[in-house]
Amino acid sequence: MIDKRTIRTGMLWSLLIVAAMFALSLWASGRLPAGAQIPVHFGPDGTPDRYGGRFEGLYLMPLVTMGVAALFAVLPRIEPRRTNLLQSGKAFLAIWAVLLLFLGGIHAAIVFTAVGRTVNVSFIAFGLVGVMFVVIGNFLPKVKSNFLMGVRTPWTLTSDLSWNKTHRLAGKLFMAVGALMLVGAFVRPSVMLWLVIGGPIGITVISVPYSYVVWRSDPRKSKQGREEA
Repeated sequence: MIDKRTIRTGMLWSLLIVAAMFALSLWASGRLPAGAQIPVHFGPDGTPDRYGGRFEGLYLMPLVTMGVAALFAVLPRIEPRRTNLLQSGKAFLAIWAVLLLFLGGIHAAIVFTAVGRTVNVSFIAFGLVGVMFVVIGNFLPKVKSNFLMGVRTPWTLTSDLSWNKTHRLAGKLFMAVGALMLVGAFVRPSVMLWLVIGGPIGITVISVPYSYVVWRSDPRKSKQGREEA
């Protein structure tokens, strides 16, 4: 299992991020009139298209972030391939942190919009997605075979060769798509929306068949990737 130090580090980061989110919400709450409607959803061009009350706009996202952090803390306990996950601790922690930072960034954009600040929410959201993809892509090749994170197909899970090669490829694809998203954040929002939708689909369409092709060429398939505690 991922060691306790990794979980403690993840929980510390989570506590800091969630505390900052709640502090920002409390700051904004004192500046909003009673019954204020807060933008909680935005179109591709950054224009609000749905509004919610104080709870939904200011406190729901921090609570969701708390739930995500708790999930990350608990998931390693149910991982069958504990030895492999232990060796993937840095990747697990990086993905945990970048996801919470993404949620925190979106929350900040919503809160500042609610109090009347000029915020390009689409630019921030798309840019954060791009950063998240780059970080995930950087760490994917370092992830060992497990059931919690990575490209988990019947073939990667029964062949170390397929797992390793597929994750090297998927890592490059994630980083390439993430870089395009970062560039796309500066262009038309409609282009960026297509990248956000099409990027993950494209990565899946390429990675899954590739994992099968490599699996077929591996004479040791079905005998590997079964490291358990």
